[in-house]
Amino acid sequence: MGYSKKICDNVRQKLYEMRVKSCEELERKKKLFFSRFPEACEIEKKLALIAIDSARSVLSGSNAKEELESLRKRSISLRNSLSKILKSVNLPEDYLELKHNCEKCKDEGFVDGVMCDCMKEIMKKESYGELNSISPLELSSFETFSLDYYPETSETGGHSPKDRMKLIFDFCKKYSENFSKKSPNLIMVGNPGLGKTHLSLAIASEIINRGYGVIYISAPNMVTKLEKEKFQNYGRDSEGSEKHFIDCDLLIIDDLGTEYSNAFSNSAVYNIVNSRIMMAKPTIISTNLTMKELEKNYSPRMVSRIIGNNIRLEFLGLDIRQKKLKNSLNQ
Repeated sequence: MGYSKKICDNVRQKLYEMRVKSCEELERKKKLFFSRFPEACEIEKKLALIAIDSARSVLSGSNAKEELESLRKRSISLRNSLSKILKSVNLPEDYLELKHNCEKCKDEGFVDGVMCDCMKEIMKKESYGELNSISPLELSSFETFSLDYYPETSETGGHSPKDRMKLIFDFCKKYSENFSKKSPNLIMVGNPGLGKTHLSLAIASEIINRGYGVIYISAPNMVTKLEKEKFQNYGRDSEGSEKHFIDCDLLIIDDLGTEYSNAFSNSAVYNIVNSRIMMAKPTIISTNLTMKELEKNYSPRMVSRIIGNNIRLEFLGLDIRQKKLKNSLNQ
């Protein structure tokens, strides 16, 4: 699939930095090792000279076979001597060799002109990062979530909002701790200002820190991006962000139902949600709408798919944003 020039440039820079870091790490190890074993440094210099002599011998053409065999034997003898020194201090034989993050492509990104799997993975992560850049991922965590804003008594006689939110908080925290690519889908339902965005952001941050590919995006931003790419790439073969939304390890769609509703948006949202259900990829949806209100925005088929394939978390309480604002004004 196609990637923007910015992403390609970022990935090339990352690969370059990986190569530089590997070289710097090797030089650090050599400097330390050779300061303790100067004879090892002499061996490495001799091996370097043998490599040069081998190249000259090939170019000269005369008696190249005999000379190369002699140089090969000298090289083996020197390497055996170096190996003994390394073994004497319990270091592996390849301790003084250059190590790469990906030995397949040597952190170049390509193998025989074909993009390496490691580069594809970095490309995906960069794309996820670009999609997540418009989301306030750093602003919410489980540590900053407070239950103090939720009423301790229930008007209906059931669970109090505080008790319910404690159960939801514990569930979300455990969900992030035990997350796998086969985790269940969630839908967070409730009025605005009850903590749905906060907890979904907290989940996203935790799972990203564990190395998974997570995309967090509001429904309006997702639809706008898909629509923009559709018309920009009209007539061209480009999967764009839609493929990332479908393929990522976890997709979090915030504020479902607040996007402008039309045939394109409804179809785009349904395709992504349904594709992920079919592929058994976890999705978290948050919405201020009830199931009946969602049916007015979308087809009964889509709402049925969501109800049948998502664990529903019902948020209770009053708008805590208003309470926080009131508290800040009274301080």
